[in-house]
Amino acid sequence: MKDKNLPPDNNIQSLEELTKEANNILESLETEKDLENSIDSYQQLLKLNNIIEKKFHKTSKTINEETKKKINNISSKKNAK
Repeated sequence: MKDKNLPPDNNIQSLEELTKEANNILESLETEKDLENSIDSYQQLLKLNNIIEKKFHKTSKTINEETKKKINNISSKKNAK
């Protein structure tokens, strides 16, 4: 699922909010007796999982880039001395 295809309400939610929503769906799936009723919930859970994964990777990439910049900044200060 591409970022542009994500529902707008999920784009503004934090990872914590999305995870909480996924956990709620999981709890409802665990208590559901009729599997026919759980298909939509399961599909929604899969979509949420993809959204969480994309947000996690995006955040991880940002953190890595910031860390590299800080390391390069520290290294350049040491080399200047």
